[in-house]
Amino acid sequence: MKKLFKILLNLIPRPLLIRFSYLVRPVIATFLKGENHTDPIDGKSFKTFLPYGYGTQRNNVLSPSTLSLERHRLLWLYLKNETDFFSAKNKVLHFAPEQCFLKRFKALKNIDYTTTDLLSPIADVKADICNLPFADNSYDVIFCNHVLEHIPDDTKAMQELYRVMKPGGFGVFQIPQDLNRETTFEDDSITDKKERAKIFGQYDHVRIYGRDYFDKLRRIGFKVEEVDYTASLSDADIHKYCLAKGEIIPLVRKN
Repeated sequence: MKKLFKILLNLIPRPLLIRFSYLVRPVIATFLKGENHTDPIDGKSFKTFLPYGYGTQRNNVLSPSTLSLERHRLLWLYLKNETDFFSAKNKVLHFAPEQCFLKRFKALKNIDYTTTDLLSPIADVKADICNLPFADNSYDVIFCNHVLEHIPDDTKAMQELYRVMKPGGFGVFQIPQDLNRETTFEDDSITDKKERAKIFGQYDHVRIYGRDYFDKLRRIGFKVEEVDYTASLSDADIHKYCLAKGEIIPLVRKN
């Protein structure tokens, strides 16, 4: 199964993968039903989660029901337990909307919810993150998760995120990050897809972010909190929800 998942991820374009996943998800979820691990997003439990990864495959990380990964489940728990996201009235902008969140966020009566992406077939507004069609100071909450590593001019993208966020608003800008690396690495001369997947972790990534990612956001103007939410959870919960211990949630605010 690991080999099959790796082949599918690397050969099938992401928009087609999104459409295909809607068809196979119910079958896989039924087959893997059990009690070992629980997806907190929908509360369903399974004997195991699925493997995932464009390069090195991670075992037991992809929820069979919502298709959430470790970062999605961590963010859900944080939003539910530590914020008023599910109750406060906010205008929300969500980049490259994840399937595990889309319907649930759309169903919330307390938020005015807009999704955007340049290529995703499930986004409301087709837009370039470096040239957004939204007015200044428009959104109370912005989710931009695992997007910036795909953007050649991430500085411009960050500036646009800052521009459209309301003063007093907040956002979560998760990225794949090597916390052992002090500075971000990028090399435009690496164009071969297999080589990019080997070096950057995925064929369509353009950099590996280091610890300096947080300071780059600060230079744009954001106030940044590096939230290690797993530090507040028990080992039993980390195992139950299949989380990545020590993963940081970049929580940004605009004063």
